[in-house]
Amino acid sequence: HTRWIAAGVVTIGVEYRDVTPEALVETYRDDPDQLAALLAQSPDGGFADEGVSLHVNGTDDGHEYLRFDVFDGEPHYHYVHKVPDGTPVVNQVVDYDVAAHGEMLTWALECIRHRLPEMLPRAGGAALVDRLDRAALDAALDEVAPLATAAQAAHRSRA
Repeated sequence: HTRWIAAGVVTIGVEYRDVTPEALVETYRDDPDQLAALLAQSPDGGFADEGVSLHVNGTDDGHEYLRFDVFDGEPHYHYVHKVPDGTPVVNQVVDYDVAAHGEMLTWALECIRHRLPEMLPRAGGAALVDRLDRAALDAALDEVAPLATAAQAAHRSRA
């Protein structure tokens, strides 16, 4: 249920995710190494959380370089390192500190708008940086922000 918005050399995805242990197994069923790593880090009973996710993918290669999981319980973001073919993907998870940085959705949108040149190389996307189109990115984020905010608000009104 991801809505994809073109932004030049990157494409931004917006979705509301309800993550359950079963959903994680289904998502990573074709990547047993990643699944094993996730299961090893999961608490007893499995990982469960929900919230808005923002994906930053390369438009041409489709690789997800960054993902911001604006989850209710454990907000975090990912550097999904692009690696040579045949090498297992390195998925670096970074915990988000709400007390220090405030509400994560606002922060994530600002990172995408202003910090991609610094963040993409950490995920193997350095080749995209010189081709980032500020106008296309700003236009896409003007569409992404209300979609993400509406998805988050719809969930919170149900809770």
